[in-house]
Amino acid sequence: MDIFKKKESRVRSYSNNFPVVFNKAYGCWLETENEKYLDFLAGAGSLNYGHNHPILKDTLLSYIADDGLAHGLDMHSEAKGNFLRTFEQFILIPRKLDYKIQFTGPTGTNAVEAALKLARKVTGRHNIVAFTNGFHGCSMGALAATGNQHHRGGAGTVLHGVTRVPYENYADIDGLALFEMMLSDNSSGIEKPAAVLLEVVQGEGGLNAASNEWLQHLEQICRAHGILMIVDDIQAGCGRTGTFFSFEPSGIKPDLVTLSKSISGFGLPMAIVLLKPELDIWNPGEHNGTFRGNNHAFVTAAKALELYWADDQFQHQITSRSLQVNSHLERVLIQYSHLFKRIKGRGMMLGIECKAPEVAAQITQQCFERGMIIETAGPNDEVVKFFCPLTITEEELDQGLKIFDAAVKYIAHNNVRKAS
Repeated sequence: MDIFKKKESRVRSYSNNFPVVFNKAYGCWLETENEKYLDFLAGAGSLNYGHNHPILKDTLLSYIADDGLAHGLDMHSEAKGNFLRTFEQFILIPRKLDYKIQFTGPTGTNAVEAALKLARKVTGRHNIVAFTNGFHGCSMGALAATGNQHHRGGAGTVLHGVTRVPYENYADIDGLALFEMMLSDNSSGIEKPAAVLLEVVQGEGGLNAASNEWLQHLEQICRAHGILMIVDDIQAGCGRTGTFFSFEPSGIKPDLVTLSKSISGFGLPMAIVLLKPELDIWNPGEHNGTFRGNNHAFVTAAKALELYWADDQFQHQITSRSLQVNSHLERVLIQYSHLFKRIKGRGMMLGIECKAPEVAAQITQQCFERGMIIETAGPNDEVVKFFCPLTITEEELDQGLKIFDAAVKYIAHNNVRKAS
C-alpha cells in the first residue's frame, strides 16, 4: 500500500474507500491475496457483463494470438467493420433507429465533448441546456454541463455556455414548463440553445429517473424550437436500465446519443457518438483522438452484442434481477423507515436514499468489511447505489443483498444503542 500513498496523486478516490490491493477478478467477484469481495460497483457501470467474461476473454486472446490490429487510429480494420455490422444488426435495426457512428477518444467525457461540438456546429448556436444533478464528465465542455460543485471546483476557470434547467421532480418545480416559458419570452435572458443534454437516469446525481411523459414532453419542446436532443447514455446504456438504451420505453428518438463504459463489453476503453445521418457534417479529422481506434475493444464489443442482444433473453434476465433487488429494498424501506426515504432508479440502476448521508457512508463501509464493494451517489452521497454486473446470478445477488441487510441491521442497532 505504501507505493500508492507515495507515488499516486491524491486525486484518486475509490481506493480511499476500499483500501486493499486487488489482484484478480471474475464475474461479479474481486479478489485480494486473502479475501474475496462481491462487486456491486462494476467499474461504475463499465462492467455490465462482469469481470473477465470467459467467452469475451477467449475471443480477445484468440484475436491477439492471430496478431490482430491493436491500434488503428481511424483506419479501416476487420474488427471495426465487424463491430459496425454487429451494432447495426442487433441494436439499430431491431429498434428502427438510423444513426451513424462516430468513434471518439475512448472516454465518456470525450464522447460528450464531440456531441456538444457537433450540435454547435450544426445549429450555429452556442448555448447548451443541461439539468440539475446531471453528470457528463470532467473535461471542460462536459464539466460545464455537470451540476456537481465538487467536480466543477476542479476546473480552475469559469465554466460557461450552459443554461441549467430543473430536472423532473427537482424541488417540486415544473422544469419543462419553466423552460418552455423562457424559450417563448424574449426577455427571459436565455439564448436559444443548440442542444439539450440529459441523462434518462441520473447516475451520479442520485439515480433520478425521468418518466416517459417527461421525456416525451422534452422531445416535443426540442422539435418545436429546432433544438437538438442529446441523450448521455454512458452510464445508463448497454442494458443497465433494462433495455439497451435507457430511452427506449419512452419512444423518443434523440438526435445524438453518447455511449461508453460498457459498450466495449470487457471494461476496455471505448466511446462512440450515435448521430442522425443529416447531422454528420464533420470535416475529416475535425474531432479526432489517437486512441479512437482501440481494436481490442471493437472485438469484445461485437462479441458482447452477439452474445447478449441477439434476442430478448438477456433483457428478461435484467428484469428478473431488478425485481429481486426492488422487492428486497421495499422490505428494507418498511423495516427501517427511520433510516431511509425511498427507492430510486430503474432496472439494475437502483438505489436507496438515506435520510442522512452519514448513514449511506456507514452502510458502504460496513458492506466492505463484510466482503462487498458498493458505492454512493447523489448531491450529498446520500443514495446507496446497487450497480452489480447484469450477469450476476440470482444466488450471488441474494448473497449481496444479505450483506447489505447485515450492514443496515448493524447500523440501526448501534444508532439506537447510542441514542439510548
